[in-house]
Amino acid sequence: MLKKRIIPCLDIKDGRTVKGINFVGLRDAGDPVQLARQYAQQGADELCFLDITATVEKRETLIPLVKDIAAVLNIPFTVGGGINDVRLAKEIIKAGADKVAVNSAAVKRPELINELAQELGNQCVVVAVDTKRLEKSASNPPQMQKTKKETESGYQNTVFVGGGRYETDKETIAWCKECETRGAGEILLTSMDHDGTKNGFALEITERIADQLSIPVIASGGGGNTVHFVDLFSKTQASAGLAASIFHFGELPVPQLKRELEATGIAVRLIASS
Repeated sequence: MLKKRIIPCLDIKDGRTVKGINFVGLRDAGDPVQLARQYAQQGADELCFLDITATVEKRETLIPLVKDIAAVLNIPFTVGGGINDVRLAKEIIKAGADKVAVNSAAVKRPELINELAQELGNQCVVVAVDTKRLEKSASNPPQMQKTKKETESGYQNTVFVGGGRYETDKETIAWCKECETRGAGEILLTSMDHDGTKNGFALEITERIADQLSIPVIASGGGGNTVHFVDLFSKTQASAGLAASIFHFGELPVPQLKRELEATGIAVRLIASS
């Protein structure tokens, strides 16, 4: 049985780790290098670094900070934010990242996924998908693809870009399928409705996507306690749970979460110091 992964996420703004609720109301959460070192020592399975304003500020990811973080890690490291071509992706890998995550640039030009997969290998390509559940209305783009279930229930799962600022014409499940077809090795699925709420993961959309894809799905948004992770891993096929504030502010340390997950029968990787 494959072990479930626990992944802390560093959302970076102006060189600092920040965290908000529903993608707004950001507050400082600490020094990213210090947090990275702490999570590696605690037994986190991977670390995710997202430069959340790189795209809207039309700049590249902070390479020097990536190097500083990579220097203190001994676990897989994914970096995203402002990556819009193979050249920058290669620079980030050279700086110490194991994987690159793309979001807005891939939606704008889906061929980027193919190019990254060809140059770096599928295992290095993560597509981050920010999704929000919207009520159907006349304002919704007419070309939006809807599943039968969404049509009947009056809502649709829609992809957003630009750090959650802009709605697109892409239906979430269809987009995730396209990403896999183009060569993505993993999907990082963030529910904007659940982000930062600590009320639990978006189980329905996570399960529907994980069930229809053959690549791993990382669930993000809403993790607030051990029960939420138990629900995620027992009710969906997600391979990993990503969270931020509960780890950054010491509400649920990674070792404690893993011990409690193991006690419920969920397979996780433990380290001796946990």
